[in-house]
Amino acid sequence: MAVSVDLNSDLGEGFGAWRMGDDALIMDHVTSVNIACGFHAGDPEIMITTVEGALRKGIALGAHPGYPDLAGFGRREMGCTPGEIHAFCLYQVGALSAIARSRGGRLRHVKAHGALYNRGAGDEAAAGAIVRAARDLGEELIIVGPHGSCFEKACREEGLPFAAEAFADRAYTPKGTLVPRSVPGSVIEDPREAASRAVRMVLEGKVTALGGEDLPLRADTICLHGDTPGSAAMAAIVRSSLEKAGVRVLPLGAFLRGAP
Repeated sequence: MAVSVDLNSDLGEGFGAWRMGDDALIMDHVTSVNIACGFHAGDPEIMITTVEGALRKGIALGAHPGYPDLAGFGRREMGCTPGEIHAFCLYQVGALSAIARSRGGRLRHVKAHGALYNRGAGDEAAAGAIVRAARDLGEELIIVGPHGSCFEKACREEGLPFAAEAFADRAYTPKGTLVPRSVPGSVIEDPREAASRAVRMVLEGKVTALGGEDLPLRADTICLHGDTPGSAAMAAIVRSSLEKAGVRVLPLGAFLRGAP
């Protein structure tokens, strides 16, 4: 049986006159997009434009809710309560869902952004708040998060499908967490290295940590950050390498067990 994986990217992360990344080019190579919903980045017009672009290219739509932290790009821990997290995730995901429906599409998944993603991975209350916000929309949304994280546990409890995510363009610590961006070598900028890591993640279920140790991981979907230098070229090489290795690159809904 052929092995399948989804390729996702965080897009729509500009704001007003400020733009980040080359979303249109990245969309040529990924199968899912996580669209910023206005709190850490993005605005209503960018959300609409990104949804429309993804639908034209047949790419699965996902919401990328973050902390209300435009100045810090959602990468600073804010200490919000689970109730606050539930409320602002419901607000953000609901807004993007409405935009998707208005353009003839629908949301398929939710992936928290930045510091909120990191908190949810290790904080059961935060993960539960994010998953319940997705559940409360009644759209059977897939939740994306690290393998073995609190997101996975919350999905089991709330009855939503879970997709394990790995990162081809980020370094891992020996504990299996992402190396902080402040540490040299935390971002993988060589497309060939990222491609090699992606193939190994899918076919062997392993990744080499920053210290040289092999770590086990599951990859239903692989993230390629839109703000990584040369992200579009990297996405092209990663996808080509996966397909040459016999991996089917498909959106999550086409192969993930329990996906709507």
